[in-house]
Formats: sequence, structure tokens, C-alpha cells
Amino acid sequence: MKQPKTVKSLLNADCPIQNLTLSGWVRTKRDAREFSFIEVNDGSCLANIQVIAAVGIDNYATVRHITTGAAVTVQGDLIESPGKGQKWEIQAASIEIIGAAPEDYPLQKKRHSDEFLRAIAHLRPRTNKYGAVFRIRSRLSHAIHTFFQTRGFNWIHTPIITGADCEGAGEMFRVTTLDLNNVPEKNGSVDFEQDFFGKEANLTVSGQLSLETCCLSLGKVYSFGPTFRSENSNTSRHVAEFWMIEPEMAFADLDDNMDLGEELIRYLVNFARDECDDDLRLFAKFVDKSLPATLDNIADNDFIRLPYTEAIGILQKSGQNFEFKPEWGGDLQSEHERFLTERHFRQPVIVFDYPKDIKAFYMRQNDDGRTVAAMDVLVPSVGEIIGGSQREERYNQLKQRIGELGFDEADYWWYLDTRKYGSVPHCGFGLGFERLLMLLTGVSNIRDVIPFPRTPNHLEF
Repeated sequence: MKQPKTVKSLLNADCPIQNLTLSGWVRTKRDAREFSFIEVNDGSCLANIQVIAAVGIDNYATVRHITTGAAVTVQGDLIESPGKGQKWEIQAASIEIIGAAPEDYPLQKKRHSDEFLRAIAHLRPRTNKYGAVFRIRSRLSHAIHTFFQTRGFNWIHTPIITGADCEGAGEMFRVTTLDLNNVPEKNGSVDFEQDFFGKEANLTVSGQLSLETCCLSLGKVYSFGPTFRSENSNTSRHVAEFWMIEPEMAFADLDDNMDLGEELIRYLVNFARDECDDDLRLFAKFVDKSLPATLDNIADNDFIRLPYTEAIGILQKSGQNFEFKPEWGGDLQSEHERFLTERHFRQPVIVFDYPKDIKAFYMRQNDDGRTVAAMDVLVPSVGEIIGGSQREERYNQLKQRIGELGFDEADYWWYLDTRKYGSVPHCGFGLGFERLLMLLTGVSNIRDVIPFPRTPNHLEF
């Protein structure tokens, strides 16, 4: 089959083209007495291209049966359009229906609610909004690799199945080959020795621990892949399966970590503005009219760097009636993060040096004995978008912390080994890819920036 042209390439053409082939899906069709006007989109860009089918063309009778949603192949010429708002249109010589769409095609109207479209996630990429989201998602994935590869980072494929709980929260999906109707037991508990791996296994919540082992040999590494949380949450910011960008750097401290996080976000914002401009304009027009100003703010301003203790003080003195009262020793809630970024500073903020009791075991303990060298990057509209830390590189301190939290040291013997043999200061962070997309598009629900959201009681498509 001859490879057809794309709508994007035709709309950007420098001159007319004869005898071209275009395949795509019909967005709208309007019939006049002597002509049919068909808007075709193939997913290559936001815009449609208009196809003019005159009565005298081959198989015109077929054209009359074309409906919204049908897949068609058009043969004809690209000509200058006399209509306003479009440079080119296709004068069809023939149109073939590749896949018909009956009248119950659910995307007949131009506007549908997000709730309705989530129920037909297998079709929503055909809408303007979701086509734009997923194109941006694709382009940003490429940009992430470009950012790290050009800075000397090596991409590491970390395991999806793991025996260690990186965050220590226990919100992990179990992986097993045991017969759940006949589970083997030992001393009143599940006998995981009879399972595939001979021990309990789970889907990863982070590639960090594995990534650190490569960081301590290759220097600068990153991973970019799916992670999983079994937290039973139905908020607009949580899904059970999501993608994480996780860099790790050897011979680096918390300041280096904050520098990298700020540089990465600014790079991706500028990339999206330069490379995804047409799609971003849709979100600025229909989703969040303040989006251009939000992105300008991030691109043009240095990020405020704020110790956690000072952040709590600002919140306590703000006079705001928060749902969750800000207190030292408590984690920052979304309302706190957005107050700091949207009302107090009105620009991105990096909060650092959190209380050790609310952070993970692997974070480097500060000399005050109360805090760890952790940092969160907060941005307007979203709140936390990056969480990271300088890692605890000292063997004795790490071993002690594992014991304090009641973890089984045997599960982390290999991790402790990295602190025994040639340990160095190192740091890293995790950037939630879906939250980045929420920031860039103004979309307020994480379910709408991932093609197939996985949430409690939803496992379709």
C-alpha cells in the first residue's frame, strides 16, 4: 500500500500537489446539491483538512453514505482554498470508505464532558482535546530523553517486579503465581517460598533503589517508565499506574539536585511551548485561559528555595483557613503547596530539609538530627511535581534507619552493599510525568492525561 500523506504535511505544503493519497477519519460532512464538504483528521495534528467531493467524481454515490467517524481514503489534488481560515484543501478524484461508522457513533457532537469521555476511553483520542494531550505526551517523552542524553546521563531499565518497598508505605500490588483458590500456608501465613520467586514480590513504586546501584558506577543515570501504587484514592491527582522520570547523580548533593530539577522543568516547559504550540493553544482557549501566563511564569523566573521550617511559618502566619492546619512535623498538603506558589510567592517554589519522620528511610539525615536533605518542587496549578533528596551514603546511618523503621535488613543487603564499597554522596528525584502534563495543559484531572487510567474498580480498555 502506498504510504499516504498526512494532514500536517499537507497543511504545511509550499505548493499545490497533484495525485495525492490521504487516509483519516471523518470529523464532519456537509452535503450541498453539487458538492460534499468533508473534514478529515488523521491524528498528525490538531487541524482538519477540507475535502471537496463534486458530484461527477468516481463513486460519488458512496460519498453520500459517509458519516462522522468513518475511516476514508481520499485521492485527489491539493489546491489553494478560496475559503477563509485555510490555505489548502483537497479536490477529491475518488473517496473510498475503509471503515464505516454507524449512526450510534458516540462522538457526533463537538463537545463532550470529560466524565462521558472517560467511559469511552477507547474512542476519546479521536476528539480534539485528547488527541492534543496524547501528541504532547509523545513529544514530551522524546524531550525527556533528549534532555538527559545530551547531559551525559545513561538510561537504565529498572525492574517492574521487585521485592523491596522503596517508599516504605506498603501500597504495592502483589505479583504471584500461587493458586488463589488453594493458597499454600506455613505457620498460619502464606508460604511465599512456593511462589515463583520464592519470596513475596510486588510491582514497583519506584525504580530508585535499583537506579542507585547504577549511579554508583556510571555516575549519571535515569529511568523513565511505569510505576504502581495500590493506594485506594479517588482524587484528581492519583492513579494506580503512572509514569515516573527518575534521575540519579553521583558526587552530587541537595543543591545539585535542586538545580537539576529546576533545569528539567524549565527545559520541558520551553520545549512544549516551542514544539507543541498548536496543541497548547487549544488548552489555553478551552481548558485554562491562564495557561500561557502560568507557563511564562515558570519559564521566566528562578524557583524560590525555601526551608521547610520557614514554609510552615509562612503558612501559619498567612491567616488562611486551611482544611489541614499546617504544623511542623506534618507533610505539606496540596492546599499548602498551592498557597505558596499561587498566592504568597506567585512563582515556583522548592521546599527542602523536611522532618525525617515523614520522609523515606534512604534520605540523608542532616546534622540537626531532626531533618533530612529532602526537596519537593512545587509549581502553580499542580503543587508538588518533583520529590527527591540527597541519599544517605553512610553505611552505619542507613543501616540504623532501616532498623528504626522495622524493615527486614535482609531485604536490603544489596542496597547496603553499595554503601560498603566505594560509597559517595549522591542524589536524585522523581518527576511524575502525568503531573507534568497537567501543568503543561491546564487539565485538572490526572485521568485525562494518560491514555488508559487505572483507578479503583476501573480496569477496562
